[in-house]
Amino acid sequence: QLPTGLYKKVLVILHDSVLPYMNEPTLMMDFLTVAYGIGGAISLLALNGLFILIHQHNLEYPDFYKKLYSLLDPSIYHVKYRARFFHLTDLFLSSSHLPAYLVAAFIKRLARLALTAPPEALLMVIPFICNLFRRHPACRLLVHRPAGPADISEDPYLIEEEEPSKSRALESSLWEIQSLQKHYHPDVAKAAAVLNQSLSEMEDDISGLLELSAYELFDKEVKKKAVDVPLEFELVRGLFGKKNDIFAEHFSLD
Repeated sequence: QLPTGLYKKVLVILHDSVLPYMNEPTLMMDFLTVAYGIGGAISLLALNGLFILIHQHNLEYPDFYKKLYSLLDPSIYHVKYRARFFHLTDLFLSSSHLPAYLVAAFIKRLARLALTAPPEALLMVIPFICNLFRRHPACRLLVHRPAGPADISEDPYLIEEEEPSKSRALESSLWEIQSLQKHYHPDVAKAAAVLNQSLSEMEDDISGLLELSAYELFDKEVKKKAVDVPLEFELVRGLFGKKNDIFAEHFSLD
């Protein structure tokens, strides 16, 4: 048992400073699988090491995607290791052999959690979801479902269900993305509106969006050139600004 702080320090460097120099990296299987089961930031950090063991050393982890699905909670868009998590999740969901129900569950959960996410995270996760649709066309019925629920309270998706196969995501629709099309940030609304059109075959490059910060968004808005809009107005007269008003006869703004 390690203190939480030490766990994090070890897992941050394990994948590039420890595993490549071990004669038998598979000796770390138990350590990483236990860390992956702890939850929170420790589970996120354990993904790097597990990725190497799964892809290079044939580690079998039967409940891997179930655990990855359970890591999707409201904090995922706010944590320090958000970029690392979504980079690895993108790799794990890149296989075209994954079942449609599994990918649909990830899409639906990411979309539901996006309703409370900050703009900088939304500008990353919306292209992320679009890429999943490109890889798995069977999931596009989440967007093109004309006979969807009349009310969002009738949405069959079960967000509390831990097993992706039982979440009923394929029976649902992405009304969350339609809600984001009316987001207060214009860039988010524009990004969400992409799903109203036919998606191109080329995947979006999200590498530059993974570490997008609120400061960068604000800085971009500040540096925009202001457009002078011609305005026609009448000088205010009287207390309430009306020309032929009794208050204009008896009150002045001077």
